[in-house]
Amino acid sequence: MTLTLQLPDEKEAALCAKARARGVSTEEYACQVLVHDIDDAPQPHRPVWESIAEIMRDVPSEDLAALPKDGLNQIDHYVYGVPKTTH
Repeated sequence: MTLTLQLPDEKEAALCAKARARGVSTEEYACQVLVHDIDDAPQPHRPVWESIAEIMRDVPSEDLAALPKDGLNQIDHYVYGVPKTTH
């Protein structure tokens, strides 16, 4: 694929300088940047609970069993060490 870019002079100079610093042509560096950006494109948004469920799948059941039963209500105690509150 051939791609023509119109860059402001200062952006072109910065692109050329970064390419030289990496020891590649300006075209090769621009290609690397574009490929990296495409490969790292954000995934479609999904609900946060799906992300949490995916992460939690790897937590061993014995570790989950060891979590405090009042962790939600006493989060400040477990995270910051403040005295437990009575509800």
